[in-house]
Parts: sequence; structure tokens; C-alpha cells
Amino acid sequence: MTTAQTYDAIIVGGGHNGLVAAAYLGKAGKRVLLLERLDAVGGAAVSAQAFDGVEAWLSRYSYLVSLLPARIIDDLGLDITLVRRRYSSYTPDPADPSRGLLVDNDDPVATAASFTRIGAPDDEHDLFEQFYEHCRVLTQALWPTMTGPLLTRSEAKRLVTDAGGSSVWDAMIEHPIGEIISRHLHNDLVRGVVLTDALIGTFARADDADLQQNICFLYHLIGGGTGNWDVPVGGMGAVSAELARAARNAGATLVTGAQVAAVHPSGSVRYVVDGAELEASAEWVLANVAPATLDRLLIAGTEVSYGRDQLAAGEPSVGVFEARPFGIGTDDIPNHSREGAQVKVNLLLTRLPRLRDETISPEAAFGGTFHINESWTQLDEAYLTAASGGIPNPLPCEIYCHSLADPTILSPELREAGAQTLTVFGLHVPSRLITPENNAERRDELQAAVLASLNSVLAEPIEGVLSMDAAGRPCIETKTTLDIEQSVGMPKGNIFHGGLDWPFLEDDAPATTPAERWGVATAHPRIVLCGSGARRGGAVSGLGGHNAAMAVLESE
Repeated sequence: MTTAQTYDAIIVGGGHNGLVAAAYLGKAGKRVLLLERLDAVGGAAVSAQAFDGVEAWLSRYSYLVSLLPARIIDDLGLDITLVRRRYSSYTPDPADPSRGLLVDNDDPVATAASFTRIGAPDDEHDLFEQFYEHCRVLTQALWPTMTGPLLTRSEAKRLVTDAGGSSVWDAMIEHPIGEIISRHLHNDLVRGVVLTDALIGTFARADDADLQQNICFLYHLIGGGTGNWDVPVGGMGAVSAELARAARNAGATLVTGAQVAAVHPSGSVRYVVDGAELEASAEWVLANVAPATLDRLLIAGTEVSYGRDQLAAGEPSVGVFEARPFGIGTDDIPNHSREGAQVKVNLLLTRLPRLRDETISPEAAFGGTFHINESWTQLDEAYLTAASGGIPNPLPCEIYCHSLADPTILSPELREAGAQTLTVFGLHVPSRLITPENNAERRDELQAAVLASLNSVLAEPIEGVLSMDAAGRPCIETKTTLDIEQSVGMPKGNIFHGGLDWPFLEDDAPATTPAERWGVATAHPRIVLCGSGARRGGAVSGLGGHNAAMAVLESE
């Protein structure tokens, strides 16, 4: 092993949050080393040619942007273009797919007519709009706090209450979100459209007492204070490329193909590049990996320093290791071990398929979020099926057509031919259903379930409009939770790196250090979280990286 090199900060993991942290610390004059296991930085926020010989750059894992603050874009001088989608969503009626609910941001009259067409009560559209107006009282109050030290629960509540949202705080923060949705809205389909934002990536029911669904709902609505989800021009790869440029320009060293083997609380990191074992040390280690992954790296670092026999015997190490030898994740905070609950399917089509609902153009239906089999009742039935070990039938799905808003991800030839990309997010597929032994079979089952769900609302089979790759194979790619874990290192395929946390501290939570105040603390003073597992992490936001960098700089 070579002699350890010394840095001010070592960042473990080159996802978008790690790049944000590297750029901020580099701009502050810090010597920064970022280590990424894969051949390119970006983590799950990347674009790729998923199909052989086909020039279509798909946002393979994450695909929309809502939570990336303008402050981060401005601070780092990022050249990022985000496109607002005209249509919020389209949802066919599962009882009669020849009609559906289209929410058109530019045409409230047409939207109201769509509510009437699905048989919703006369006042349902007004109640729907009122519901989100109330939500915005809370989100507009809390959004500006996301790039500052954490408020306490009492401070956050006071902020929302002063904005006129005391009842909203009670409905969204204190009680299961299902209570207010079912009390305020009446139509099964409309309720489902609202509820989906509480369930994406979270295996939960509307009325769960632990309120994970509430936190998920809040994060889906808080972005910019409005909850708008935008399409990044050039795909997610364009976002990560800009962050990498900013980090390099700030002087950070980015090393790809670097497999981190161990982390020690002293600040030393062992890693392997091209078969060579290397070591580096720093005043700070920023973990842009899931908390459960950091736990494993800390265990490995401890075994190297103190030996397996001593650890097995329960012999303490020194300093900060005395009370809690391993750290921060699955043992200390069970929320960090929560499973992912989705299947992701990427497709390239020769054209958009025709709908059973002939009153809506495919361009409008696919122009926003296309909900399929996501009524209130269907979502709950799907949860119960999955909880008992089965694959939901029908499978609730959401579809995003990136290429409608941003055709630049397609080659000129594909654009000219009318090709379109689809990304499908299947809900309520918990990782407990997937094992290494059954993964290939489950992948095929889940792909078939996604296609069947799609076909239930189409006037023609989706298979008939699939493009073919250079070898004549259909352009379809399916990722199970295990596939996601193996490819981008998210334990149990959890896209949030674990369960989500409220964007504030409980009143009795420790807040004596900068790391605690910024929501990035671990059990070890020199190690901070800087990824989606940090408080206020999750989604493509850069908040984990920003807040970790702020904690480091404030500590000096």
C-alpha cells in the first residue's frame, strides 16, 4: 500500500451530492479528493445510451428536477436549463379507460371539464385546487429553510402558523396524510392522483402511523415552494456534467474507478484503483453513500485497525469509538434500513401509442405524469398484495416522456422519425420480493406486469411501437431494486438511501455541533453524511452536498 496522501476533505461517492460538496469546498480553498466507484461521476443522476447502437440518451435512474435550489445553481455558476411541463398529469379511469383526468396547467376550464367527465362531484375540481393551495402555505414557508441550519419542530411549526397554516401543519405533519386526502376529496381516482406523491419510492399506506408517507408527500411538493417537477435539458447527465465541471474548476480531484474499501473515524480512507491499494487521509470525510453503506465501510476500517477478534469480543477501541464502535446507520437509526419499493422500466418507442381515450392526444397524456392504475383503492390493494408476497395486478405505474419536453436526448434521425422515450416507475414492489436467486425471473415478471398495466389503457399494444436496437432486440430495459442496488449502490434499491426524515429537528434532538445543526452528523465528529441519507436528502437536489459542505466550513 502506498503512503497515505493528505487532503482537507475526502468525499466517498461521486453522485451529484458529492459533486456539489466538492465544488463548494474547492471554492472555499480546500484540497478535496472525490472517489467514485463507477467509471463516471453522477451516480443515479446520469444519462446513458441504454440500447445498443441507438442514439438515445436516457436519464436511466432519476429523471426530473424539483428540489435543486436556485441558490446552489447560482453559487456554483451552473449552466443548467430546466423545462416546465404544461401538463401536470393524465390518469385514465380504470373502470372505463375511454375517459380520464387531464390536469392542464395552462387551461383550468379544460381541467374542470375533465373532472366532470370522470364523474367526480361538481365541487371536486375546486376542492382539488384548494387542497394544493393549502399545501403551498406550508411548502412556501419551509422551502427557504432547506439551505440553512435546521429549524426545530417548534420553530418550523411557528413559521408555518405565522403564514396562516396552522391547520395545514396539523393535517400534513401531525396526522397520516390519508386522513386529509380522504376527508377533503371524494372521487376514488382523484384521491389516488394526490396520494401517489406520498408513495413514490416509499412502501407505505395512506394511514400508516409512522408518517413516512407524509414525509414523502412533503418532499414531492416542497421544491421551489410550488412542487413543480421540471425536465433537465440534455437529461440528468447534463446536470451531473455541470456539477463535475464546477467541482474540477474549483480545484477538486475527481477519481473514477475507485472502489472504497474502508473508512476509519480518524479520517483515513482505503481504496483500490486499477488493482492498486491506496490510502488517503483528511480532516473530514464526507460520505456520499447510503448510511448503511457507510456502516459497512466503518466496520471494515475498524477491523483493519483493531482486528476481528477484539471486535468479536466486544473490546472497545479508543476515543470516539468507545461507546458506538460502528456508527450511524442500521443499528443506530432503523429508518436507514428501509427498503426500496419500485421497478423502473426504460423504453424507446417508434412513436407514442394511441389511447383508449380518444378525446386526449397522446402528446397531452404523456406530456406530464401519466398515472396508470393508481386510484385510491388500487394503490391500497397493490400494497396489501405486495405485503403478502405477491406482485400487484394491476401494477400501479407512473410514466414520464422526457423526449416530448427535451428532444435533444434523441439523435436527429430519431427525432425526424418521431421516436419517443418512456420511463416507467412501478410502485409497491418492495425489495423483499427480490433475491439474488429469483432476480432474473422477477425482472421478467415485473416487466410483463408493467407492460400489461400500460396496455390496459392503450388502444394498441405497447409492444407494437417498441423500437429495436442494432441487434434487433426490443428497446426495453427493466431495473429491479436489486439491479439498482448493484448498479448504483443504493441498499435494498432505496432511491432515498433509506427512509426519509422531516426537514427539521425534533425539539429535544442534539444541535450542539455544525454537523448536527445542518442534519449531516454521524457518530464520528470527522465524518459527515453528504448524500440522500442526510436529513433533507433524497431526489436530485444537491442539498445533502450543500449542507455537508456548510457544516464543514462552519466547523473551522
